[in-house]
Amino acid sequence: MTISELRKKFISGEYTPMEAVAEAKAVISEKDGDIHAYLDVYDDAEEMAKEATARYQKEGGNTPPLCGVPLAIKNNILIAGKRATGASKILDNYIASYDATVIKRLRDAGAIFIGSTNMDEFAMGSSTENSAYGPTRNPIDQSRVPGGSSGGSAAAVAMSSVPAALGTDTGGSIRQPASYCGLVGLKPTYGAVSRYGLMAMGSSLDQAGTLTNSVEDAETLFNVIAGRDPHDMTTISGETYGVAPTKDTYTFGVPRAFLGQGVDADVMERFESHLDELRAAGHRIVDIELPLFEAGLAAYYIVMPAEVSSNLARFDGIRYGVRKEGKDLLETYLNSRADGFGAEAKRRILLGTYVLSSGYFDAYYGKAEALRGKMRDELNAAFAQVDLVVTPTAPTPAFKLGEKSDPLSMYRQDIFTVPVNLTGVPALSIPMGEVERDGVSLPTGVQYIAPHGGEARLFDIGRKVYDAKRYNNG
Repeated sequence: MTISELRKKFISGEYTPMEAVAEAKAVISEKDGDIHAYLDVYDDAEEMAKEATARYQKEGGNTPPLCGVPLAIKNNILIAGKRATGASKILDNYIASYDATVIKRLRDAGAIFIGSTNMDEFAMGSSTENSAYGPTRNPIDQSRVPGGSSGGSAAAVAMSSVPAALGTDTGGSIRQPASYCGLVGLKPTYGAVSRYGLMAMGSSLDQAGTLTNSVEDAETLFNVIAGRDPHDMTTISGETYGVAPTKDTYTFGVPRAFLGQGVDADVMERFESHLDELRAAGHRIVDIELPLFEAGLAAYYIVMPAEVSSNLARFDGIRYGVRKEGKDLLETYLNSRADGFGAEAKRRILLGTYVLSSGYFDAYYGKAEALRGKMRDELNAAFAQVDLVVTPTAPTPAFKLGEKSDPLSMYRQDIFTVPVNLTGVPALSIPMGEVERDGVSLPTGVQYIAPHGGEARLFDIGRKVYDAKRYNNG
C-alpha cells in the first residue's frame, strides 16, 4: 500500500500501525535473507506502533501526516541510539548520539522507523555492491543489482516491507535505484532538505530524498522533511526561492545530443514511447542543446572525490569508530584507515587528494568548479524556453551483480543524473515501462528535471503521468 492508502485504513480502523509493523517484519523475515536490504531491524518499532495505534483511536484523522507509517532509513542518516555505519567497517561500532533533522521531522510527523538499509560504503557507488556487509539484490531479479548507493532503501520498498524509504542522492543515488526497482525517486533542490545528521560524502552535492510507490507519497514525505534548519546554513525555505508554477500542459526539453551517451536501444524505445504519451496528453516536446552536460560526468568525478577526500579525513580511528593500534599515532591512523575503508572509498580518497594537491588544484578542481557554474547558466537558459527537461534516468536497466567490474563502466550509469546534483536543481524519476533481459521484465525510469525550487512542478506532472495511470490500473 501507499502511505495515503495506509493512512485511510488507519483512520477508519480497518488496519492498525501495530498490524503494519508486524506485517513489515514478517516480510523482512521472509525475504531479506536473500535480498539483504536491511543492515538493522529495530526492536522498538512495536512500541512506536503501539503509541500510534492509541493516537488513531483517540484522535482519528487529526493525527500527524505520517502517524503509524513504517519507513526504512538509509544507514548514513543518524537516528539517536541506533548503529550508523555508512556500510563501512571503519564505523562498525558507531552508535548515533542524536537524530538527523530529517529524522526529527519524521518523528514529529508520527513515522515509525523499521530499520536501517544497506548502501554503498559512505554512499560511493551505483550498485550497493560496495557495502562492507555484502551486496543487496534486486527483488525483481535477484541476480541483478538494485542500483546505488541507496539500493537498500529501494529494495526495502520494492520487496513491499515498507511503503517508503529515505535515501541520499549525491549523483543519482536515489533516482537510479528507483529506475532499477520500478519506484518513484525524488532528489530535491539543493538546500531544500537539511543535511544535518547525514554522513557527508560530497557536501555541495548531497541531498536526502525519498523512494516511494507513488508521486503523492513523495510529495507527502518531502513536505515533512523540507524546510530551513538552523543546524544547516545551506538550507532554504519555500519563501526564499521562486517556485516554478504548475500548468495544465508543459513544454518538455529533450537534449538529443546528450542522449547519445550509450543508451540501450530498447530503453531509448521506451523513452520515445513515453514522449509520445506526453504529446498525446497535450504536452509539447522540443529538442534542446545542453552541450556542457556531456562533460558533467567528468566534472563530477573531480568535484565529488575532492569533497570525499576532505569529508572522510575525520574517520581516523582516534575520535570514534574502529581503531587499529600501531606503534605510534601515525601508524594507528594509517592502520585504521587502511583496514576500515573499502576499495572504492580508497579509490575516491586518492583521486580527491590528487586533484586538490599543489600544482593540480587549478588544473582540475578549479576548472571543474568553473564548468559547474557554466552548466548552471546553460540550464537556466534552457528553462527560459522549456518548463522541464526530460531524459532517461539511466542508460540501461538493472545490470547483473559483478557485471560492472570496471569502475569507469560503473560511473557511466550516472551520466544523466550527475548534472542535476552539479547544478543543484530538483529531479524526479518515475517508472516509464519495462524491457526484457534474460526472460525477465525489468523496469526503466524517466527523469524530469525542474528549475531551482520547482518541486511543485515535478509533483504535478508526476501525478498526471504516473499516479493517474497507477491508480486507474488498480
